[in-house]
Amino acid sequence: MPQGKLFLILGPSGSGKGTVINYLRKKFPQAVFPLSCTTRPPRPGESDGEVYHFLTKDEFQKKINTGEFLEWAVVHHDNFYGTLKQPILDALAAGKIVIREVDMQGVESIRKILPSGQVIAIFITAPSWENLKHRILGRSKIPQEELEQREKSFEREMEFSKKCDFVVMSEEGKIQEYCEKVSEIIH
Repeated sequence: MPQGKLFLILGPSGSGKGTVINYLRKKFPQAVFPLSCTTRPPRPGESDGEVYHFLTKDEFQKKINTGEFLEWAVVHHDNFYGTLKQPILDALAAGKIVIREVDMQGVESIRKILPSGQVIAIFITAPSWENLKHRILGRSKIPQEELEQREKSFEREMEFSKKCDFVVMSEEGKIQEYCEKVSEIIH
């Protein structure tokens, strides 16, 4: 029976994970890109089943209690985010490539459930905190306190990158290059 592989994409905020995922969607149309579940309300233009399954906190809690999540976390103290287990297990059993963006906690949770040879963690990073800060501030203005929190997260994530299977540098102006590096890893 063919054995699929789960490629986990992670890295600091602003490192280019979304760009890589969008590139991989085009490069690997046969791959499975599982949706996240969240308790946050849909933003304007978002509808259930496109990027997220929107659940109430009660619905989410029931899925936690019945062990339906491969990984889940509470983000910013009040919203839950999680990855349903069954769609991924079904895709892996069918020998498919599964690509999923997660955080550090997600990698650790998933590694406890799935065999190590089936899970490949790819860490996307920037050359420095200053470079990343420049990117983050280029996207939107954020309070200084949040910026300081992101810097602390960056330091923790850089330490965690040593536990990943691959680390890919996303340099500004070289989007194609770092997307292709990730693509080569998946090949």
